[in-house]
Amino acid sequence: MAGSWQIRVNGRDEAADEIVPRTNLLDWLRSRGLTGAKEGCAEGECGACAVLVARPDGPQRSRWTAVNACLPPAAAFVGHEVITAEGLAGASAPDAALEKTPDELHPVQQEMAQRGGSQCGYCTPGFVCAMAAEYYRAERAPDPVSDPASDAAGGCPADHGVNGFDLHALSGNLCRCTGYRPIRDAAYALGAAPAKDPLLQRQDRPAPAPEPTVLRAEGAEFRRPATWHETLERLAEEPATVLVAGATDLGVERNLRHSRPPKLMAIDHLEELRRITRDDGVIDIGAGATLSEIERALAGQVPLLSELLPQFASRLIRNTATLGGNLATASPIGDSAPTLLALDAVVVLSSAEGERHVALEEFFTGYRQTVLREGELIRSIRIPLPLLGRSAFHKIAKRRIDDISSVAVAIALQVADGIITEARIGLGGVAATPLRAAATEQALLGRPWSEQTIHEAAATMAAEGTPMDDLRASARYRAAMLHQALPRFHAAVEAADHQEVSP
Repeated sequence: MAGSWQIRVNGRDEAADEIVPRTNLLDWLRSRGLTGAKEGCAEGECGACAVLVARPDGPQRSRWTAVNACLPPAAAFVGHEVITAEGLAGASAPDAALEKTPDELHPVQQEMAQRGGSQCGYCTPGFVCAMAAEYYRAERAPDPVSDPASDAAGGCPADHGVNGFDLHALSGNLCRCTGYRPIRDAAYALGAAPAKDPLLQRQDRPAPAPEPTVLRAEGAEFRRPATWHETLERLAEEPATVLVAGATDLGVERNLRHSRPPKLMAIDHLEELRRITRDDGVIDIGAGATLSEIERALAGQVPLLSELLPQFASRLIRNTATLGGNLATASPIGDSAPTLLALDAVVVLSSAEGERHVALEEFFTGYRQTVLREGELIRSIRIPLPLLGRSAFHKIAKRRIDDISSVAVAIALQVADGIITEARIGLGGVAATPLRAAATEQALLGRPWSEQTIHEAAATMAAEGTPMDDLRASARYRAAMLHQALPRFHAAVEAADHQEVSP
C-alpha cells in the first residue's frame, strides 16, 4: 500500500515504499536532493557521508548518533529519524525562531565557519554531523578545573576540550585540505546546547521503534521481522538470507565488490540480540549491541575490552558495528576475536531448533569459515567471571587509529604468589583464523612471573601461527611483533606495579 513505510528526514516523513533493497542510505538521501553528504571512500573510513540518527539511549531516552550513510541499506531506516547537514540548523531552531533566514547556522556550523574549519567543503557536512552528535551527548560537561578562556585543557585528557568535547567523536572523519587545527578549535569552542533546542529536547523521548518491514524491488527483498521467533523461522526457511545489523562489512562488500544478496533481513532491533547483562558468573553481551553501546554499558568492567574498543575502527563505525557481526565474518584480522579468545569467551548460537554454546576457540574452522549451521545465528557472547588479573591488548597497524591490524595480540594472565597460574593469549593476523597461542600459554603456566620466563615464552610466541607476507606486513615482521609482545606486556605491568607502590 502506497505510503505504508516512511523515513523521517529533517523533520519530514519521506515515503520509503519504493526503496530498492540494494540502495544504501547515502544514495537514497542524495536521490531526494540532500546532497550535502558525499561518498568519499565508500567503506566507512572518511566520514564524508555522516548523518545523524535517533538511537535508543535506555528505554525512555534517545541519543543523536552519527553514522556512515554509505554502508547501511536505506531500507534499514524505515521508521527511523534522520538528520542531515542540510536540516541541522532548522531542526535545532525553537519553534519561535522558525522565521530565521536560510543563511543562519547551527552552532556547530557557525563555529566551523568562524574558525576556518572548511576549505573545499567536501568533508565538512560529515564533520558537522559527527560534531553535532558530540555537541548533544548527554555526558559532555565542561572541565571544572580548566579556564574556559584558555586553550589549555587543565585536568582534561589531552583529547578533550575544556567544554568536555571528546575529539575521538571525529575520529572517523578525514579532511584532505583544511588541516585539523581549525576543526579542533571549532569543536572546543562549542558551548552547551540551549535548553530549548529541539534536538536536545528530542533526546528526552524514546527513539522510534523500527517498524516491521518488507520491501521488494528488482529481484531483491529486504525484511525486518517483527519478533525473535519470526526471525528464526524465516532463517530456517531461507538460510541463505544475509543478516543485517551494522552493515559495516556488508556495505563494503556492496560498494567495492558489488555484492548484491537477493535477500536481506535486519536483526539490529531485536531485544534478544541487544541485551547486555552481568551476574555472578558471566557477562552476557548481545550479538546485536553496537560497540559504542557495549562501551557505555560496561564502563570499564572488562579492561581488555576497554583497551580494544578505542582502537576498533572509528567512532562512526563503532556506532553501528556489532561483536556478533565481527565474529560471524570470521576474518583472521578482526580485532574482537583475539580479545574475546583471551577472555575465554563462549558464543551462544540460536536457531529454530534450539540453542547451543560453543567456545570461541572452537568457533573458527578455516579462512572465513565457522561452525555456524544453516539457519543459525549468534545470539550473544558470554565472558566468564572472574576475569584474570593482568591483561593487555596490542594492535600493530600502520595507523594508530582506524586501521586494519597487521598483528593483534590479547594477553590475560593470573599471577598468585609470583607464579603464573592461568594464561590465555589470543592472536589475530598470523594465521587463516584467529587462534589461541596454546604453546606459549603452556610455556608460561606454573612458571615464575619473571623476565626469564617471559623471554623464554616470547621465543615460543614468535613461532605461533603461520605468519605470511602480504601488503600489510611480512612474515618476518609479524614474527618479530609476536616475539616482543610478552616482554612489552611484562614491562608495562611491572612499571604500573612500581608506580602503585611508590610513595
